[in-house]
Amino acid sequence: MELYVEDYGGGSVTKLKGVADNFMKALEARPEIEEVYSPYEVNYPQYTVTVNASLCKRYGIEPASVLSVLNGYIGGNYASQFNSFGKLYHVMLQTDPGLRMNKDDLNDIYVVTEKGGYTPITELITLKKTYGLQSLNRFNLFQGISVELTPAEGYTSGDVIDVVSEVSAATLPQGYGYEYTGTAREEASSSSATAWVFALSLLLVYIVLCCLYESLLIPMAVMLSVPFGLVGSFMLINLAELENNIYMQVGIIMLIGLLAKTAILITEYACERRREGMPIAAAALDAAKARLRPILMTALTLIVGLMPMIFERGAGAMGNVTLGLCVVGGMLVGTLALLLFVPVFFIFFQTMEERFRPRPAMTTLAVLTAVCLLSGCKTYMC
Repeated sequence: MELYVEDYGGGSVTKLKGVADNFMKALEARPEIEEVYSPYEVNYPQYTVTVNASLCKRYGIEPASVLSVLNGYIGGNYASQFNSFGKLYHVMLQTDPGLRMNKDDLNDIYVVTEKGGYTPITELITLKKTYGLQSLNRFNLFQGISVELTPAEGYTSGDVIDVVSEVSAATLPQGYGYEYTGTAREEASSSSATAWVFALSLLLVYIVLCCLYESLLIPMAVMLSVPFGLVGSFMLINLAELENNIYMQVGIIMLIGLLAKTAILITEYACERRREGMPIAAAALDAAKARLRPILMTALTLIVGLMPMIFERGAGAMGNVTLGLCVVGGMLVGTLALLLFVPVFFIFFQTMEERFRPRPAMTTLAVLTAVCLLSGCKTYMC
């Protein structure tokens, strides 16, 4: 994992380096992190190049041309490009590595003068050995120092994200912060929204069920059955020693819909029997018996269909294994729990529903009576 320690106040890089070092020491003390490393140095050995502008003017050479030649031979410049055998190749100008190993090799680099002659670049520049910044890095327009983290064995990247958040709050002074890069940045931004995604998923399912049953209590018999499947999903994932990643989160969202659908089969059948006049307990038991076979067939078909994902091996197989184990574990435990607890929940909430709200038949009679009264009908009593 990689992040940048940033200076929001625009201070010196040396102070930013000190803040980053203290931050790294605090991270190294945590057991969740195996290694913390930063390649950035403020005392990096280097040469300071000074161009003799007056001598360049005497030769008719621009100082920028001297620096361009030096950059081209030592660092490399893009010169051109050409097509060959259906491929595009770039032409880079650069000295052979063996001819630029030390400063004495600069004697073999020449600059073209105004009269077309050549002069050694060492006559136009002077070198001074110094220590300074390795580079000036910016991330999101702020000065930043890159820090690389390696999670310890037995800990996930999510644990490291939590640790970094705790340590930064305790060690980073005001005006300094951090930002992740790469996949860690996506994980950190998505982890904060995971709870909202699950909450909105449950809320959407509840609203749809309320519209289906025209009740605020009956849908709770379906909603309360979902956590049983989630428990089974987390149990199987922990037994397999897998981490909670994006594949598991996608499987959980899919599992919520599957378990809710299965619970709806029982609840809807029980509601129909209750509307026909059957007692609440008898309606719940009859619904469980009648829907037992289709529920088991649906669950077993899904479980058997996901088995190839669980036993898959090779590159990228862990994502399929995590998704498969998440759904299979949730369906195994959730299906058994649905058959046992959904009838109980229906009996409880249907009893509460009828206690606090009139029966639908009574409500219909009251509406017809009110319509007859308002219309002036004298025969509504019949």
